[in-house]
Amino acid sequence: MKVAQIFLLCVLGAVLVSTVLCNSPTGPDDCCIDLYSKPINKRLITSYYMTDPRCPLGAAILITKNSRRICVDPKQLWVEKIINFLEYKSL
Repeated sequence: MKVAQIFLLCVLGAVLVSTVLCNSPTGPDDCCIDLYSKPINKRLITSYYMTDPRCPLGAAILITKNSRRICVDPKQLWVEKIINFLEYKSL
C-alpha cells in the first residue's frame, strides 16, 4: 500500500511541476504569426531584429521610420538586401 501511495505522490508532483514550467512567463516576447511577402523600399526601414529561436516561425522584424513592425522571411533575397544595407549603414 505504501508503494502505491509514494508512486501516486510522485506522479502528482511531476504533474504539478510540469504545469508550472509550461505556464512560465519567460517565453519569447515578439513572435510572428504571418509574414509580409511584398518587397519594401529599404530607405523606409530604420532597423531590424530577428525573432526569438523559441518562436514557431523564424522571422526578421523590420522597423519602419514611423515605428511599424513588419514580419518578413529572412531567407527572401529582398530581405537579405535590406539587412545587408542596414548592417553596412551602421558601420
